Amino acid sequence: MKNGAFKIILGFIVAIDLAIWYLILTPSTAGGSVLYFLNVGQGDSTLAILPGGLPGQGVKALIDGGPANGLAKKNLEEILPINDRYIDLVLISHPQTDHMGGLPDIFKNYKIGAVITNGEISENSVWQEMQKIIKENNIPQIVLAAEDKIKFNNAKIDILSPNGGAASVNDSGLVELLDINGAKALFTADVSAETEKYLADKYDLNVDILKVSHHGSKFSSAASFLSKITPAISIIEVGKNSYGHPTGDVLSRLADIDSQIFRTDQDGIIKIDFKNEKLTISTLK
Repeated sequence: MKNGAFKIILGFIVAIDLAIWYLILTPSTAGGSVLYFLNVGQGDSTLAILPGGLPGQGVKALIDGGPANGLAKKNLEEILPINDRYIDLVLISHPQTDHMGGLPDIFKNYKIGAVITNGEISENSVWQEMQKIIKENNIPQIVLAAEDKIKFNNAKIDILSPNGGAASVNDSGLVELLDINGAKALFTADVSAETEKYLADKYDLNVDILKVSHHGSKFSSAASFLSKITPAISIIEVGKNSYGHPTGDVLSRLADIDSQIFRTDQDGIIKIDFKNEKLTISTLK
């Protein structure tokens, strides 16, 4: 790892800021951590599993839920045991349907511990349906922004953005830095090169894994940003689209920094294991 050796996490207690919410109540279990970049088509959805929670199941954080095509739920059913119907934390980067369209279906089929948003609302029917389910099931909903943290023993999620000055819906999205005892993964939602510059100037970002912004749009993944954060692995969550994502420009810029590129449209579900000071990558088609 670039910033310290990765070690097995032995426990998982989530605290948001001043311990407002405690989400994990059961004893921890030994083992490594896993990221699944889900194959949901033209949209974002990533499942992080860390030791803790119910024995043999781990603690689960879902970052976005992809579009309303049922693929996020289908992916989860392929990954998780049939009796595992609990997701500890759902983070919604911003209220656009390619990031949240699949969540109502997931919320109807899984028990959710808490929902994290950036505080923005939408008149979209998907957002309204999701809010109805959240209210009916008394799911805690928490608004986070830059400088907030979610901590759990040897791992944490730092919220790097938004900082209140976003000029667009995309740039208002939650940007999360997942740090598992020194192994770092950066989730950039759909932010533009302008927000990337803000992040690079404000934070000391040197990451192992990058979830490439905006499905590989030419307006993101600036060369100056990539050369500063130097991800060893870059994941593009993308499907069939009319936007030209991922663009050749972005693919070239990632190649220029020798980042290993994986794409959900070509590789299917991308699994990254954090264990024994190593990252192991595999694909599930």
